[in-house]
Formats: sequence, C-alpha cells, structure tokens
Amino acid sequence: MMPYWVKSLVVLLCLLVTGECSRHRHRVRRWTGTVETQKHGTALTKKPPDVTKSRKPKTENLLKVDDHDFTMRPAFGGPAIPVGVDVQVESLDSISEVDMDFTMTLYLRHYWKDERLSFTSSTNKSMTFDGRLVKKIWVPDVFFVHSKRSFIHDTTTENIMLRVFPDGHVLYSLRVTVTAACNMDFSRFPLDSQTCSLELESYAYTDEDLMLYWKSGDESLSTDDRISLSQFLIQKFHTTSRLAFYSSTGWYNRLYINFTLRRHIFFFLLQTYFPATLMVMLSWVSFWIDRRAVPARVSLGITTVLTMSTIITGVNASMPRVSYIKAVDIYLWVSFVFVFLSVLEYAAVNYLSTVQDRRERKMRERARSQSLACTCGISHTRTMTMLDGTYSEADTNSLAGYTEDPMGPEEEQEMRGVSVSEKPEHMVVHLSVSSESTATKKKRSLRALNIMQNTHAIDKYSRMFFPGSYIFFNLIYWSVYC
Repeated sequence: MMPYWVKSLVVLLCLLVTGECSRHRHRVRRWTGTVETQKHGTALTKKPPDVTKSRKPKTENLLKVDDHDFTMRPAFGGPAIPVGVDVQVESLDSISEVDMDFTMTLYLRHYWKDERLSFTSSTNKSMTFDGRLVKKIWVPDVFFVHSKRSFIHDTTTENIMLRVFPDGHVLYSLRVTVTAACNMDFSRFPLDSQTCSLELESYAYTDEDLMLYWKSGDESLSTDDRISLSQFLIQKFHTTSRLAFYSSTGWYNRLYINFTLRRHIFFFLLQTYFPATLMVMLSWVSFWIDRRAVPARVSLGITTVLTMSTIITGVNASMPRVSYIKAVDIYLWVSFVFVFLSVLEYAAVNYLSTVQDRRERKMRERARSQSLACTCGISHTRTMTMLDGTYSEADTNSLAGYTEDPMGPEEEQEMRGVSVSEKPEHMVVHLSVSSESTATKKKRSLRALNIMQNTHAIDKYSRMFFPGSYIFFNLIYWSVYC
C-alpha cells in the first residue's frame, strides 16, 4: 500500500500538467483562428521567396576558394597570363619643383581571367565583393615605378572592389594616391613645359609569366575635364608601353601614363620680371641727378642693388639647386649687372669730376702766381681781375705796353749795375709769360665753362646707352625663350 501523502503528491502533479496543456491548446487555437480569418477575409496571392533573405552558402564555398592554391598565378606553368589595365585620373593634386615630383589620385583597374573562380549561375550575373576577399585569392602585383609615397584610400573602408563573373573573369579596382618622381628640366624656367610619367609594372612576374597591357589602347586612360593646376596648363594625356630589363631578374612589361604640362607665365611676370625691370629703370634716374648730389645718387644705386639681390634670392629659394643656368637667372642677373653698372657709372663720374676740379684749381693757382710779377703799375682793380683768372685781351695788351714804357731816373740808376745782356732777357721773359698765359687760359676757361654749364659727358651718354642696351637685351631674350 502506498502512503497517503505520496498519493496526494501524485494527484497534485497530474493537475498541474493538465492545466499547462489546456493553456497551450488555447494559444494555438487563437493563432490558427487569426490565420483562418485572414484566409477567409481576402484572397491573397502567394509571394515568391525573397532570395536576398534566403540562406546561401558561404562565398568561399561558392567560389571554391578553399579548393585551390591561390598563391600561384592562374595557369601556372603555362603561357603568360594577360592582365589588362585601365586608369581613370581623378585629380592632379600638386607639382613640386623643389622635390621634382607630382601627386596624382587615380582609379586603377585590372582585368584577367582565373578559371578557379568560375561558378554556376542561371542568370549569368557577376558577384561583387570588397577588399576582404582580395586577401584570399590571387591578384596581380602591380606597383608604381619611381614612386616615393602611395596609399590606398580607406575611408570609410578600403576603396577596393572585386567583381567576379561566372566564367572566371575578374575585375579588380582600387583608388590610389601616389607621389612619383618627375625628371624636370628647368633650363627654360619659367617659360618651360614639363613631361612627367607614371609607370606601372609587375614586381615579381616577368613577361614570361604575366603580360601587362593597356586594355583599350589610348582609350584605357580617361581624365576628368575639371582637372586644373594653379601654375600649369595640362596639355595632353597619353599612354605608352614597353619592356624594361633588369640584369638580375629579366624583362618586365611596363606601362606609362604620360602627361605634358605648360607653365603659366603671368604669375612670374608679376612677381619677378616686372619688379626687376622697374628696378633697372629706377637706377637710370641717377643719370638725371646732379653729379654733385652724392647722397642722392649713392643711396639710389645701393637701394636698387639690394632690391635686385632680394628678388634673386626669393626666386632661387623656391627652386631646386640645379647646376645649370635657368632662363630666369639670365634675366635677373643681366638686370642686376645693369643696376650695378649704374652705380659704377656714378663712381666714374664722381672720380673724373674730382680730378678735373683739382686740375682746374692748380691751373688757377699757377696763373695767379705767374700774374703777380706783372702787376706793377697796374691799378688795383686790374690786379684783382687778373688774379681771379678772368683777365681779358685788353689787360694783356696793357701788360705788354707796361713792359715797354721808359724807366724813371731811379729805375735807370738801378739798372746800371745790371749787364746789357740781362735786360733784354728780363723783358723777353715777361712778354712771353704774358702772351702764353693769355692764349692757354682763354681755351681752358672756355672748356671749364662748358663742362660746368652742361652735365658730365658720361651721364649724357649713359642716358642713351643704358636704356638702349636693355631694350635690345629684352628683344633677344623674349624672342629666344617665347
């Protein structure tokens, strides 16, 4: 016999189980009743299944990534795999003359066929993936020759796209910014044109394993019409290809993106050529300033020389240190020479004027000392006039007449102690000095008066020579470089 309390516990458990079953049956009846109401209310058409929400196998299983060794290229051991390339240039970001490089942002696309990635498809549509699948399959190892810096954009994710077609054709696209070297020739700067190239090449596979080519010839390169640069005019883009040889590894296919840039000259006309020309013209102003105004002419010459030095230093600071002469160097240094010669011209004028003034001073002193012996018997006014060096022909005649006047008794008494041979000599000396000084002094006084009245002859010639020479230089310069 089972105890009483055990029977009671079994009965209680049976009641609990029965209650739970009834509640569950009620919930099922309420749900089915709602569905039957919808069915009886309106006739609904059956929707096709949503393929996007249906569970599909993994990409690795669909493309059979795990079934193949993608560390080897397609058709390994066979002929070279052809890889087509096309490029769309998005922007030319900068051109640096100092570093001799350029920065370009572009879309780089590769086309090839890998039968290992083929899959069955009833619609024959391709599948598109992002950069996560790229690490699991084989892709061409294209790199940029002579590249200094490059990176793949990664905002908001890596800008990589992989598109696989059912027959195994693959499109691999990525957005890259690359800074590459450009060998520039500045011999005609700033009137120059530069041709730069961006070179693409396989790093590991020679032409026996990988054949790199432009997919559509010249049409493989497309550019945006809105691309512009502040200092350059983009003339044209074009593509070329050739083989590159390395002595250690062999021959490789190399693709070239070539573009030609022509520099805008207007910026350099405003910043370099016009200021230099104005400084040269300003240095010519000193030719019209009085040669005795030493502070004015010296300060003007030094100012123009220092300004030209500043312009030359500013231009060279923004240029690479090349070992050949540039076109702008020729213009600036010739202008500097013209400014410097204007300073030397005034130095020559000042020196010659000083020498001439000293010479005239000595001539006046000599004339004054020679005329002292002939002032006896002449009035004080005439004596002072002769000492000043401005005596006339009448004064000379009066001096000659004075020497021939008869002597007084006292003078005659004094001359008795002198021999007869000395008296004519004394008279001849006085007459010769008087006549010679008259002729020479008249010529020199006229010459000095002409020089004092007019500007120095060097200044007169410089007013014509300097502008004419500079204009002639400009004609030759712009005809050669333009």
